[in-house]
Amino acid sequence: MKIQKRIQTMVIAALLCAVGIVIPMFCPKIIIEPASFTLASHVPLFLAMFISLPVAAVVCLGTTLGFFLSGFPLVVVLRALSQIVFVALGAWFLQHSKNIVNRPLKSTLFSLVMGLIHGACETLVSTWFYFNGSETQQGYLMSVIVLVGVGTVIHSMVDYGIAVVVWRAVQKVVTIPVSVHLGRKASEPKAAQG
Repeated sequence: MKIQKRIQTMVIAALLCAVGIVIPMFCPKIIIEPASFTLASHVPLFLAMFISLPVAAVVCLGTTLGFFLSGFPLVVVLRALSQIVFVALGAWFLQHSKNIVNRPLKSTLFSLVMGLIHGACETLVSTWFYFNGSETQQGYLMSVIVLVGVGTVIHSMVDYGIAVVVWRAVQKVVTIPVSVHLGRKASEPKAAQG
């Protein structure tokens, strides 16, 4: 039974990586150097966080590959790679606070904290590029702090909301070992499917 769960988790991780690679290639995107916003690009990361820390880390690396293969500028690819920080912290926290996503206020606060960590990491990457020869028409405050930092916090929170909606639907049809169950307490057994 453990082998079956491992294989199932590995397949789900691979599927989330595939989705993470496809999203930057085909979803609408807005690029205002050094910022870029791709609709739903963080959804596979949040879904992976709901499963486990190892799955979240693998999916983060997969989505980074997606941005690289899509021909995004190096600053965008490295910003995607920096997401490993918020993904790892978020997945770890969810493993220890499984019901937080079921409580709207705490879930929103979790989303905000993840967005702030996410935004801070991407701001650090963009700051390095800004002060090392990045050509941008706006100043540091507008291009890095506002566009990348604040923009990433908002983008992250929107994608978290989308991920929660998707997760609610997916968990009804897919049974996998996960950290987060929505709509019921983590200690409650799942109803038998018939």
